[in-house]
Amino acid sequence: MSIFISIASYQDPLLESTVFSAIHNADNPNNLVFGICDQSSNIKDLSAYNAQSEIKYEHVDPILSKGPCWARNRIQSLFQDEEFYLQIDSHTQFDKHWDTFLIENYTKIKNISQDIYFAKPILTCYPRPFEITDVEKGEVKLNLSDPFTQVITYRKDSIFMRDLFSRQIGIPTKLSRATHGYLLAAGCLFTNGSFIKDVPYDPNFYFYGEEISLMLRAFTRGYSIFHLPNVPIFHLYTDPVNAPRKLHWNEEEDMHRPTKWNELEKISIERLRGLVENKLDEVWGLGDIFTLNDYAVLSGLDYKEKKVIDEEKAFNKKLFESADLSVRPF
Repeated sequence: MSIFISIASYQDPLLESTVFSAIHNADNPNNLVFGICDQSSNIKDLSAYNAQSEIKYEHVDPILSKGPCWARNRIQSLFQDEEFYLQIDSHTQFDKHWDTFLIENYTKIKNISQDIYFAKPILTCYPRPFEITDVEKGEVKLNLSDPFTQVITYRKDSIFMRDLFSRQIGIPTKLSRATHGYLLAAGCLFTNGSFIKDVPYDPNFYFYGEEISLMLRAFTRGYSIFHLPNVPIFHLYTDPVNAPRKLHWNEEEDMHRPTKWNELEKISIERLRGLVENKLDEVWGLGDIFTLNDYAVLSGLDYKEKKVIDEEKAFNKKLFESADLSVRPF
């Protein structure tokens, strides 16, 4: 079963390590198809990996980049009906059997019930961390001893901090099985390949609004969120001392762009309001399977009224620890 892997990379020295880790630790590397948008000063030569997996690589001058959503939208044009879709960041590592793990858990959840809620599961979380032990040799250490899953809730101190935008936060939770969720991580998202056609990435978003807009568009089209214990995907949360990377809003690079990063951010926030108010064109707007009212019941956050209606759900991990997986939670 083929997996299309989307990697939007910006000036990241760990891109090659990420590709190697995914291939080296997969049970079926021949089933992997990588879509990579490398926004960097130097073109990478990934041809050595083509013997095991298919690599579709695009290099973009970082000055021309318009952010992660723009890059992920470009990557999705490379999709050719692979069965599954995995979206990760370019500083990611994998444990053994990761592809089998994701496909098997996806299938189990999809088969739980005939309820439409289970028809399109999204497996997501904030991954456990890894650290680089030797930059030159590319040696890393996965935090396999961490027993917690970072389920995703809203940050109580950042609700509607920028118009309709609220921050998310990972809550360490010791899960014994899969559980329901209501927010997704753009850097760790696994679902059916149909997601790309159902919820194509909106290139008009920047950082603020990316995950929330994707969540609302996916949810209203019948996709549901699930968190798993022991996800075999790991993320680098801090740059190693010997391998720092420039971010998209780096002043030196941004000064040469016709549209500055803060202007892109403003457009993104306005775009989120247009989405919630259902003013966007059909493909970029809300779906018609579930509603924003359904989402408010599920998450405790009412976007239409711009208020918290259930703090226990919006901010507290108890929802994830006690929910019956076989029952729709709204």
